[in-house]
Formats: sequence, C-alpha cells, structure tokens
Amino acid sequence: QVQLIESGGGLVQAGGSLKLSCAASARTFSTYVRGWFRQAPGKEREFVAAIGWRDSDTYYGDSVKGRFTISRDSAKNTVYLEMNSLKPEDTAVYYCAADSTIATKPTYTYWGQGTQVTVSS
Repeated sequence: QVQLIESGGGLVQAGGSLKLSCAASARTFSTYVRGWFRQAPGKEREFVAAIGWRDSDTYYGDSVKGRFTISRDSAKNTVYLEMNSLKPEDTAVYYCAADSTIATKPTYTYWGQGTQVTVSS
C-alpha cells in the first residue's frame, strides 16, 4: 500500500523554525509532484508549497514565500518543508501530498495523515 508519512511537527515560538519531512513508501513517488498543504481549525485546506519532478520547479503560497523552502531527496524518496520565521498564523495541521501533475489546489491523489505545527506568540 502506498503511504506518505509526515514527521517533524511540534510546538515552536514565533520567529522560530521547524523542518517537516514526508517519506513515501513507494519508489513510484520519486518522479511524482509532491506538495504541502495546511489546514487550520474552521478553515479550508491551504496550499503551502509544491515541487515538480525537476527540483528547480518549486511553487509557494503567497503567505509563506520567502520563509518556507521545499526540497526533495530522491535517494530517500523524501520531501522536506523547511519553515523559518514562523508566525502564530502558521499554526495548522500540515499535510504532504503526491500526484502526477502539479496543482495549487488540494486535488492530489495521495495524502499523508498530517502533522501538527503550533506556533506560540
């Protein structure tokens, strides 16, 4: 069974940093687009970042541009989201996703279970 497993969430103070990881269980994902979304209580799932099958193809949501960086380690079949200068409004459950085509809407086929990120003021 194909799985995406996120890790690295936690509690951090405003201005701090966290690095999320998303490991894929299938080698198929090595050429898939990988994305990160987040969802805060009572809000819709929001696009955070995505990376294409070429590492140079990266996309970011407006609210995280300049603060977050998405990257991938193809040898480990893992995608990372490095989050800097965190703000309380970044608090949400962060989800990893994968699909064959890139999108900024939550239309991806495969999803992880989510990892909680809480930023205290």
